[in-house]
Amino acid sequence: MADSPPATTAPKRNAFTRFLDGVEWLGNLLPHPVTLFALLAVGIVFLSGLFGYLEVAVPDPRPAGAKGVAEDGMIRAVSLMDGDGVRRIFTGLVGNFTGFAPLGVVLVAMLGVGVAEKSGLLSAAVRSMVLGAPKHLVTVAIVFAGIISNTASEVGYVVLIPLAAAIFYALGRHPLAGMAAAFAGVSGGYSANLLIGTIDPLLAGITQEAARLLNPDYVVVATANWYFMVASTFLITLIGSLVTIYIVEPKLGEYDASRADPTVLDDSMMNQIEDRERKGLRWAGIALLGVLALMALTLLPEWGVLRNPETGDRINAPFFKGFVVWILIFFIATGYAYGRAAGTMKSDRDVIDAMAAALSSLGLYIVLVFFAAQFVAFFGWTNLGAITAVTGATFLQETGLTGPALFFLFILVCAVINLSLGSASAQWAVTAPIFVPMLMLIGYSPEVIQAAYRIGDSTTNIITPMMSYFGLILAWATRYDKNLGVGTLIAMMLPYTIFFLTLWSLFFFLWTFVLGIPVGPGSPTYYTS
Repeated sequence: MADSPPATTAPKRNAFTRFLDGVEWLGNLLPHPVTLFALLAVGIVFLSGLFGYLEVAVPDPRPAGAKGVAEDGMIRAVSLMDGDGVRRIFTGLVGNFTGFAPLGVVLVAMLGVGVAEKSGLLSAAVRSMVLGAPKHLVTVAIVFAGIISNTASEVGYVVLIPLAAAIFYALGRHPLAGMAAAFAGVSGGYSANLLIGTIDPLLAGITQEAARLLNPDYVVVATANWYFMVASTFLITLIGSLVTIYIVEPKLGEYDASRADPTVLDDSMMNQIEDRERKGLRWAGIALLGVLALMALTLLPEWGVLRNPETGDRINAPFFKGFVVWILIFFIATGYAYGRAAGTMKSDRDVIDAMAAALSSLGLYIVLVFFAAQFVAFFGWTNLGAITAVTGATFLQETGLTGPALFFLFILVCAVINLSLGSASAQWAVTAPIFVPMLMLIGYSPEVIQAAYRIGDSTTNIITPMMSYFGLILAWATRYDKNLGVGTLIAMMLPYTIFFLTLWSLFFFLWTFVLGIPVGPGSPTYYTS
């Protein structure tokens, strides 16, 4: 596979490109992203009032007595336009903002990333990789690294995506194409990986509880989809690389650096590594080994302090749940070691100044998060996301299909639901009690059902503002194009969604029902009661 050279002339606009142009044009008719989220939050308030007045409700598929299930077994639209709703808005506004999960992760991680950036480590490391690596493999490597980063997803969103933009810019290619490739791997390929991550035991637990509605003794393990995940890693890497090279990058055309924030453009990115930088990289490597040794000591031994204190588990453990702390430690340690050796950092004041500079660059993101957090919180309070999920599941149930082709529709329904209920675990917690027993009754195993769900859940992450890190990606992108709008970002990522959803679904059908390969160790394809 070979990367195409940067465009020097206006690319030919085929039918698909013109379709994407239309999506971008329509999307960019929307107001500024901050204004858009503010309007959406207000709109949810009014919509909740209407739905509450109409007493919209759906049956809750979760078992009676489960956490969050009402006594009457219904999920009802909650109005935010009555007295209780208005009081909840006023008392929850600050908490919605400060409790928005990605905000804390980004701020803490950027403290460390700022040290690595200010010291010169990131620039030297990027140039070392770019100047020494075959250029035709860069796109493939970025998509693959994005998929692998899902084991600790914050690394991909906070570090890899902006780094990919810098790498592409250093190569004279469009930085947004690099960002798109990384975003596609990190988020679009969320359920592909060579390793078991923290999401696997979480989803397996939800699937198991749903399966036990029919079979009280059924067990679903964390590795239930591992074989299929490993194979999917290479499929998503291939698709993501080809879409980047042959669709996204040609559509973006030649990069106009005049539209960028000057602080993200570094014209020295293609300079050869100097002796002092090589020395800095050696000391950064030593610091890296020290951090890795510390990580191993907290996780691998039986007495590892960051293993699960109750079960001893290494996956569902504080080590991964608090991985952002390791990001902070990693970048401070390696950044400061590099800076001391290269002469770019001399005291603790340099470290503090680097941290402050990193946070000062996040002004737009913090403003965006404030309004996005209100929208997400209001949407959750009103139960509109859960009602959408149950309605979609009911539609699938009423189709009457029973053959394996049913899974194409199932995956599509999950993908559509994901547009309004962005959390993988939250969506599955609501829909698994419907989907899993329903498909078990017509002969399919919970493990296969879960694998199919994960395809639908992953592929639309990259085009929905409901995904927690969408605002962050938008903020990164506007640093390279100050005029970029939501429509441009969605149009840029839409080809990945289309090809991931189509080809990944076909691959699942071929893997499971044509070749008859299990989706994971000990995972049956069919269920017999």
